[in-house]
Amino acid sequence: MPETITIPISIFEVVIEYDRPNLRLAMTRTDIVEYLFDQFGKWDITVDDLEVVSEGKPSDQGVKYKIPKRKTTFFFSAAQARLTWDDANWPSAEETIEILNIALEALQKHGNVNPAKFKTALALHLQPENVPFVDLLKPFANPILLKLQDSPITAFATVLRWEGRRITIDGSAQLANAVFLRLERDFPGDMPTAEVARALLEDERTMFAMLGVQEATA
Repeated sequence: MPETITIPISIFEVVIEYDRPNLRLAMTRTDIVEYLFDQFGKWDITVDDLEVVSEGKPSDQGVKYKIPKRKTTFFFSAAQARLTWDDANWPSAEETIEILNIALEALQKHGNVNPAKFKTALALHLQPENVPFVDLLKPFANPILLKLQDSPITAFATVLRWEGRRITIDGSAQLANAVFLRLERDFPGDMPTAEVARALLEDERTMFAMLGVQEATA
């Protein structure tokens, strides 16, 4: 039987790399700022939810929108854009996809840029209900290394990397008795966002099966 887990912390982020930078997004950007404000208005954002970022490198400077109702922020600069979603969960993912699609439309229509690549990252902290977290990590430990000492291991971490993909499995540094799982994966910029979401959900399901866990139902 899979071990039942809860997910107290879950963060999703996608960085949108443009096909080319557009300095207009760093200077004359009134059109896109107003368009996004109007479109995000359905989530009751206010002027105080906008922030002009003017520090750092030129690629770090831009405009950030906070959408408190969705625990989501969207930032764009002349070189790239980024959406971050706290307390990410699949039952409400459709609304976040809608926010992302609105942002992409604005970048194309008013910023004259197209997405070249989506760089996604899903970070989850998994707390088992009945076993120590390290029990979930043991199957990933190399048997040769385990022979170095007879006593049980108390922590373990592994990182796997491929071109355009990375998986990190570790103990959580933020929660007691929890596993930290981070799934990073790149997708082509012309891939529909709904298909990106489906691929990420399949990645999560695959890793949960490997860890031998299932999320607790409400």
